[in-house]
Amino acid sequence: MSKTATLEIEGKKYEFPIIIGSENEVAIDINKLRDLSGAITLDPGFKNSGSCKSEITFLDGEEGILHYRGYSIEELADKAHFLEVSYLLIFGELPTASQLGQYETDIRKYTLVNEEMKNIIDGFPKTAHPMGVLSALTSALTAFNPKSVNPDNKKELYEAVCKTMGKFLVIATWTYRKSMGYPLNYYNNTKGYVENFMSLMFELPTEPYKANPIITNALDKLFILHADHEQNCSTSTVRMVGSSHAGLFASISAGVSALWGPLHGGANQAVLEMLEEIHANGGDAEKYMDKAKDKNDPFRLMGFGHRVYKNFDPRAKIIKKAADDVLKTLGVEDPILDIAKKLEALALADEYFVSRKLYPNVDFYSGIIYRALGIPTDMFTVMFAIGRLPGWIAQWKEMRENKEPIGRPRQVYVGHTLRAFKEVDKR
Repeated sequence: MSKTATLEIEGKKYEFPIIIGSENEVAIDINKLRDLSGAITLDPGFKNSGSCKSEITFLDGEEGILHYRGYSIEELADKAHFLEVSYLLIFGELPTASQLGQYETDIRKYTLVNEEMKNIIDGFPKTAHPMGVLSALTSALTAFNPKSVNPDNKKELYEAVCKTMGKFLVIATWTYRKSMGYPLNYYNNTKGYVENFMSLMFELPTEPYKANPIITNALDKLFILHADHEQNCSTSTVRMVGSSHAGLFASISAGVSALWGPLHGGANQAVLEMLEEIHANGGDAEKYMDKAKDKNDPFRLMGFGHRVYKNFDPRAKIIKKAADDVLKTLGVEDPILDIAKKLEALALADEYFVSRKLYPNVDFYSGIIYRALGIPTDMFTVMFAIGRLPGWIAQWKEMRENKEPIGRPRQVYVGHTLRAFKEVDKR
């Protein structure tokens, strides 16, 4: 016998089905609420509303659990690499050796970006924020790939996935090259995906470049940890835009814009800006820890705690070791990173932070890694976008294959009731 929930409005009772997810999540299906009762729900920020059923990512914030397609994030970060995880997210299963090899080969087919894209990037000033440039370039890819993707055509969809994975990495690194005034680099089909990222970013025509494997491994893990995170702001945006049957590039471009905000993908940038502020004001970490605990002080300690995770961010546990390895390998001496390590040590030992489970999160450690690699602060969110790309593709693909209806939230109108128009001389 199926379970139902009963809602009573002005003496009338309405029953709605209860849906149980595969991890025992409970949802009340209110799909017919307005039709039956004339009422809607009001849920600012959609914190209590499920917009879809999804098979991609499971997240339990209370227990600190993150799974991709049923695999724990800990095991994937330890045993898989980024392209394997991207295949898993997008196509539902880990690839066989032959599938993975073919996937990498097929991505390489589409890594060359049309030369006319350079005209577009040349139109931006050097000072333009990389995320604004990335959003525009991603949208511009539509002009060079005008054919709409048919999600019911497996071959066509697969090619679109490979094309997006190949070209997005290149144009993401071009935003950095533009800001630095460097010549634009091209994908090298003899190298791996993450190794290519390093070359695309940092290789100069004046000298040979070889990526450090420890750094490449740390970035590979970071991309895996960022690959998907359930129905967050940017992912919901990709699904919402895609629900209008907008193309994959247009939907991803919208996701880039949503990710840009400091409350979402810009959080790791906010961490470094906070560290720079502390350094500029004397570098006293203990002083700023006390400010963070003072309810009357507007200072906020960025990179600690998480809106979803009410325990330790499982991704932070993984990337903490990678951050330590990178700092040790590079031997970086940087007062900003010294402050970060001091804040980390203080927070992990402070009863105020421990009791409230305000542990360092993935944004804190990713910011440390990017800083150590010499990546400018305003590029941090672009790094996030590279990692999140397969999740966006997977969510767009799932939404279209499930033939979900166009997104159209309701509202509760609280403005003026009907008023008579007044001529301009009587206002």
